Amino acid sequence: MLSVPAHVNMVLPTYVFVVCKFSFLFFIFVVGEAQAKGFRRFYELQIDVSDEQWFVQKLDHFNGADDRVWKQRYFVNESFYKPEGPVFLMIGGEGPANPAWMQHGTWLTYAEKLGAICFMLEHRFYGRSHPTADLSTENLRFLSSRQALADLAHFRTVMAETRGLVNRKWVAFGGSYPGSLAAWFRLKYPHLVHTAVATSAPIHATVNFPEYLEVVHRSLASENADCPLLVKKASDTLIEKLRDPATYENITKDFILCSKLEIQTETDSAYFLEMLAGNFMDVVQYNEDNRAFEGVVGTNITIKVLCGIMADTSLGDPYARYIAVARLMMDTFSLKCLDVSFNNNLRDMTNTSWDGPAAGGGRQWVYQTCSEFGFYQSTDSPNQPFGGFPLEYHVKQCADFYNITAEQLAEAVAATNEYYGSYSVYSTRIVFPNGAIDPWHALGITQDIRPDLPAVFIKGTAHCADMYPADSKDPLQLTLARDQIFLHLQQWMKQ
Repeated sequence: MLSVPAHVNMVLPTYVFVVCKFSFLFFIFVVGEAQAKGFRRFYELQIDVSDEQWFVQKLDHFNGADDRVWKQRYFVNESFYKPEGPVFLMIGGEGPANPAWMQHGTWLTYAEKLGAICFMLEHRFYGRSHPTADLSTENLRFLSSRQALADLAHFRTVMAETRGLVNRKWVAFGGSYPGSLAAWFRLKYPHLVHTAVATSAPIHATVNFPEYLEVVHRSLASENADCPLLVKKASDTLIEKLRDPATYENITKDFILCSKLEIQTETDSAYFLEMLAGNFMDVVQYNEDNRAFEGVVGTNITIKVLCGIMADTSLGDPYARYIAVARLMMDTFSLKCLDVSFNNNLRDMTNTSWDGPAAGGGRQWVYQTCSEFGFYQSTDSPNQPFGGFPLEYHVKQCADFYNITAEQLAEAVAATNEYYGSYSVYSTRIVFPNGAIDPWHALGITQDIRPDLPAVFIKGTAHCADMYPADSKDPLQLTLARDQIFLHLQQWMKQ
């Protein structure tokens, strides 16, 4: 198991973490030979795939006249299985499936106690599961949550028949978008799934999601009441500077940009501002989660660290401290410079090759937001510390990348809520864990719907915290939450 040293400048290889990784739509760092390139939050995969297996799926489950098939990657752990034990199915999400989850994670603790066999199925169009020749918009029409659920259903049916697991109780696990899939799998295929654990699952689709940054504000304030106010001062200062081209040379030096800053459109400005805000968004979303086993870089950078920098007057004014945060993140991800060109991002995001710079998940996931979910973390609310990347900026990218109009986006999001029911979950035996610090809880279930649709709301924890391996430093409320989830599983296994 990898561990991250206490000092923040230690740089480890960059890995993907798939099972719980909501790609909130902002810039991340991907290291290139000479410079960093910015696209959405996806990492290069460096894992042992010796145990990977392959399953034949239909390309289009909803068209009987289309007989095209492809191979989907999956993993198995039988070490805990006991006769008559349940079957655990971990649902892959918007990135390559990481087999580290077949050796670590709370779900394996539950599996050992209940004698479960464990499967993990990689999501279509992510990782090595390539249903089509490329990522053209025409081919991406086969990428949807509905097709993914049909993949899960067919996989579950065939595995049950071929492995003698027909009469076993199947339990779906997932965190973030896969958490939504876990809940919807139980909802739409109740004859195939006995129980679901839907961690940090946003179950309401929305085009505009300004509440995300509102939670970021509150989470920063929970550490230091002045922290989000200082961030706002810094962000406002930068926005003011961007209005004057005479400042661009200094800004280029301040943030170590790969080329001199050029702001020719509002999109250029929004992309740059979103990129820097992303430093705080990322840390808040995963604050103090035990993700080191996945090989994730920067887990030691927490809300406390960022707010400590923002409160450090020795660094200068709030704008200078904002720069210090950006440089810390660059050091952590071993970046020589920052590419803030939206045109470069546009070039990468419209590259349809499986070898393209956004093929690790960026092009695919943003397509799903444009065609199903929205989820755009805009600065439209006054109750948050950032500015400059409004809803219009996000919506425009759907047209830029996939020729999807604002009207089509709105209709798609409405259809998603109509199909799945939004907050109206008409099902049973689904548990909904969420962390109070995690901005995604704003779109999830945080109060019990009924006794057989309970919520586990965990104060002081962030995104998917209950899924990660237990640690002696875990807060008591997280330990109790894991126990509570297991009690639900234990009870429902008897039904």
